Amino acid sequence: MKRSFRFFLVAGVVSLLIGIAVSPFASSNPDGLERVAEEKGFIENAESAELWSSSPLPDYGVDGVESEHISTSLAGLIGTMATLIVGFGVGRMLMKRRDEGKS
Repeated sequence: MKRSFRFFLVAGVVSLLIGIAVSPFASSNPDGLERVAEEKGFIENAESAELWSSSPLPDYGVDGVESEHISTSLAGLIGTMATLIVGFGVGRMLMKRRDEGKS
């Protein structure tokens, strides 16, 4: 097994574990944009928007999971996996492009 593959495999597993284990401890206070929307009085517009209601992980949780901690952990797992998959795909495309340029 190549060292680089082993490194990325271990890094991916560690990232997934962090995404699962740490996400339930994230602050429940609103982030900067949400806080400004509350202060300026237009949070209701954002919460009623169709985009928000059709979000795959609304409010950092998974619909249908009753336990808040498990729901947040699953959202962390899904988000981390999506990030790793997209990053891997972009990396592969860039490597392929670089290799084609050498020919």
